[in-house]
Amino acid sequence: MNGKKHSIAFRLIAAVLAVELASSLLVAALSLAYERHIHFSAFDTMLRGRADSVLGAVQDAEDAGDNVILDQADLHLPGEDIYEVYDGRGRLLGRSPMWPSGTEVNGVAASTPAQLASLPDNSYSRLRLNHQHYRLLLHRGTRIVDPDEPGGGKLRKVTVLYGAPTERVWRDIRSAVAFYAAGSILLLAITGPLIAWLLNRGLAPLRELAGLASQVSAKNWQFSPPESARATPELAPLTHALESVLERLERAFVQQRTFVSDAAHELKTAVAVVKSGLQLLSLRQRTTAEYELGLTRCVADSERLEELVSKMLILARVENGSQIGTPTSCPACNIAHCLRSSTAELETVAVLRRVEVKVENQVAKGPFVPLSTEDCSLLISNLLLNALQHSAPESTVQLGVSLALDADGLSVLFTIEDHGEGIDAAALPHVFERFYRADPSRSRSTGGAGLGLAISKAIVERAGGSIELASLVGKGTTVTVHLPRADEGPVNSAVSSA
Repeated sequence: MNGKKHSIAFRLIAAVLAVELASSLLVAALSLAYERHIHFSAFDTMLRGRADSVLGAVQDAEDAGDNVILDQADLHLPGEDIYEVYDGRGRLLGRSPMWPSGTEVNGVAASTPAQLASLPDNSYSRLRLNHQHYRLLLHRGTRIVDPDEPGGGKLRKVTVLYGAPTERVWRDIRSAVAFYAAGSILLLAITGPLIAWLLNRGLAPLRELAGLASQVSAKNWQFSPPESARATPELAPLTHALESVLERLERAFVQQRTFVSDAAHELKTAVAVVKSGLQLLSLRQRTTAEYELGLTRCVADSERLEELVSKMLILARVENGSQIGTPTSCPACNIAHCLRSSTAELETVAVLRRVEVKVENQVAKGPFVPLSTEDCSLLISNLLLNALQHSAPESTVQLGVSLALDADGLSVLFTIEDHGEGIDAAALPHVFERFYRADPSRSRSTGGAGLGLAISKAIVERAGGSIELASLVGKGTTVTVHLPRADEGPVNSAVSSA
């Protein structure tokens, strides 16, 4: 499913703007709550002050019943406000001209003062009057009648119900919130393009890195990451990864080209030898013995060509990660058992070359390594055959298996040492390369194609091990193989007991 693609910069800008928009909405909501609290706190304070003014206008009626009256002449209140005053016996003392009849406060009719007694003092309620919303305050107080009489006079309770419209308060609140909202929108409009510019500028090293990486091809492996990418903490790992990947790819391409070139050369040489042998036989009439001798040579050359192709296929399979041998090969094998069987197979070669083979196994049960039996046998056979071919007559080849302690724990150490002519120091770095031979003139006599050590290295590295070679000219060569130790499986138990 192909969706619309957006760049990283676009997504980052959109995310930042979305966060800013959400922050602006949150600021607007918080400012609304804050301004409402502030304005209505001031509004309630104003209501209590005006209610106290009404309470202060309640005077002594100077009658025989010691009643109180509301003197509205001294009241100077806004005409839009409403109020109603009752004495302690529920008698109406006065109300504002705009006070409606039948008004309810919190569901209780204002015309029934006795029921107002159930409401708490300084309680607030809402009222809609003449298309305006009012906020009402129920305020209770006391007045003293005849304070000059003995006993300090008589105390009279007074209830004031005072209300004022809230439209002006809400207008102020809306104005304040609108100011905050306008400021947030303005800030968003300013920071949006600024963030886009900063992000585009910040991603410039990434675009430069991508541009340089896109110029790399199979014919041009030059890649020099910009210093801006190296200096950026977020891009430094990507830069190092690209350098490492391209370096490995370059080695792989070079290795592949070299392999194809060397393989073509080796195959061409082998085919040319077979062809020249056949052409030589066809130049003139020959005796039966000469034909038999020529055909024998052609068969030997064909077998050498077949061996070369077989080793090339083995190397390809090993490097591709597939196991050599049958699919039922166990994932681990007893290296000591493989060492004994490989030595027995090459015993005839050792006898013909008059070389003594000595095996030293320092592990009682034989350690197990993460290789199939076929792979392990091929590894040992290649190294042993190489040692036998380069050993002088009446010399000795020593093989050994032991355990070594390294950073990862116990590992298996396999060594093979010969006392032959050795390898020149200049040739040592290349001995594991494909088709490499330190002395090409000896390839015909030994039958080697320069693939044995390359196959051995591929087998060892696929198992997670390492292989090293040390040599001195005229004294001999030592090959050291480190392999991880594997757990003994049920199949391997049978192998080890065989």
